[in-house]
Amino acid sequence: MKIRKIEVYGYHLSYREGAYVMSGNQVVTRLPSTVVRITTDAGLEGWGEACPLGPLYLAAHAEGARAAIFQMAPVLIGADPVNLSAVHVLMNAALRGHGYAKAAIDVACWDLLGKSTGQDVTTLLGGRLQDSFPLYKAVPLGPAGAMREYVLACKQQGIQRFQLKIGADPHEDADRVRQVVETTDSGDWIIADANGGWCLQDAMIGARLLEPMQRVFLEEPCKTLKECLHVRRHTNLPMVLDEVIADVNTLLDAFHENGMEAVNLKISKFGGLTGSKLVRDIAGQLGLRMTIEDTWGGDLVTAAVSHLAASTKAEKTLTVSFMNDWTNEHIAGYQPRSEKGVGAAPTGPGLGVEIDVGELGEPLFAVA
Repeated sequence: MKIRKIEVYGYHLSYREGAYVMSGNQVVTRLPSTVVRITTDAGLEGWGEACPLGPLYLAAHAEGARAAIFQMAPVLIGADPVNLSAVHVLMNAALRGHGYAKAAIDVACWDLLGKSTGQDVTTLLGGRLQDSFPLYKAVPLGPAGAMREYVLACKQQGIQRFQLKIGADPHEDADRVRQVVETTDSGDWIIADANGGWCLQDAMIGARLLEPMQRVFLEEPCKTLKECLHVRRHTNLPMVLDEVIADVNTLLDAFHENGMEAVNLKISKFGGLTGSKLVRDIAGQLGLRMTIEDTWGGDLVTAAVSHLAASTKAEKTLTVSFMNDWTNEHIAGYQPRSEKGVGAAPTGPGLGVEIDVGELGEPLFAVA
């Protein structure tokens, strides 16, 4: 089988709750997402998606994804899409870095691998270990009372995992977390996520204030791994690292410095499912739990996340996010869809979702 054509589409995803607010005055209401369709000479199609969380969250942005795919696509024409290692060799020879753009191509190739063999991606990633898994809901940064009410509304929907956005004044952040802890019960998990928004001194203050609270995890207090490790050495809070874990090497560096008990595994950050599976398996062997998700995205991103989660051991799963629950637009019929705070992976071949091309419109460009 050979790649005959690569088409790139663009569409926008609007946040269902209005404004997604994080530390550093980052506010998201609508984001451009990039979708890749790979067509083969066997008549099969594979789909992938990449949606950076704006231009300031990581070193990624929507136009960068599209430009990067335009740069790589010509060398992939004629390649075997199910030879995943060879696809990455070709992409890396055409462009250094830009793993978030390579992720869309990588996921499309996994979709093709599944369709060509009649297997779901969960099976290809190692096998189905979870028929379902708990999902989390991010709680945008805002007044403590508003965050508490948001959590209460989510609990009515069956959600029991919450990622609270903090990273502002540490005393105000502590009050935000405290009110949510008091609102929830023993079955609920609270992840206080600063998204690297605290300076080192504020992080130390914040960690000291949060430490007495039960059921609280601290995620990504500062912008650099060195700063996060400094905070880790001065607190007993269970730590989750996210943005500072960029590859296997930083994962191992942080682990050997006793830097965390869990890692946030975003598929596009590791170049797709191929790199994410490697990081997932190593983290599991190290005894770490994982949040499995992506930076942002719709139905296609959610499908890829669901397969990685379903093939991960339950005891190593901290939580999972279904991004299509957070957005208004759907290009695959709002599938896979969560139910009462729980997600599951499709069982059909490949990603197991059907794309409505009419929702995407005309491609931005095509390479054949």
